[in-house]
Amino acid sequence: MGTRFIEFLDWFSRGFSRAFLEGDRWKLYLKGMGITLELTITALVIGVILGVLVAVIRTAHDQQRVGSKNLALGILNALCKVYTTVIRGTPMMVQLLIWGFVIFKTSRNHTMVGILGLGINSGAYVAEIVRGGLMSVDVGQSEASRSLGLGYVDTMRFIVIPQAFKNILPALGNELITLFKDTSLVSAIGGTELVYFAEAVGAKTYEYMFPYVGIAVMYLIIVMLLTWLQGKLERRLRQSDRR
Repeated sequence: MGTRFIEFLDWFSRGFSRAFLEGDRWKLYLKGMGITLELTITALVIGVILGVLVAVIRTAHDQQRVGSKNLALGILNALCKVYTTVIRGTPMMVQLLIWGFVIFKTSRNHTMVGILGLGINSGAYVAEIVRGGLMSVDVGQSEASRSLGLGYVDTMRFIVIPQAFKNILPALGNELITLFKDTSLVSAIGGTELVYFAEAVGAKTYEYMFPYVGIAVMYLIIVMLLTWLQGKLERRLRQSDRR
């Protein structure tokens, strides 16, 4: 039993050293994590902007008074519904493959293509999250603000969105975590991120277990940190409501 344990430790130390220490390969993992975080943040910004725009259009359409339908708003709403249905109804991997090998097949910047694909995918989910939050705010508050002279944009900016934000924060936090993990799919179209560098190390050492397990631990640590930050922000918002 003791001999097997010693052999295991020897195997583990040699595999760990080849995967992380030799040639300062640990720097590749840090570089990959940095790129992954950049991918996540940039795609999230695209997704939030696109999602809020789609959510506002759909909410404005749904809250129209009976008999006062706007044709242009109806067309935009139909386009938004097609967008959310198609994006949410197809796998992220398939979407990235279409972006990378069909739409932008001549592009050499696969990482930027991945960011675009992730952002557009995230936008569909953010749109439904934000729309649900906007619809949860009492319509009477919007009508009261409009009667006081506020325009639609100001009403959404100062009255509706601040209240909706508290309701949608948990779902937005979950979307951020999902988006962070989905960045690993960018390697399928040749984009550089954490998985890309782990595969590069595995190809050099002919041992993929240590690189893959290592990046799995790195993903887990970041997800746990994001979950902790989300919970802390939610608690602060609840405390502010009590005051």
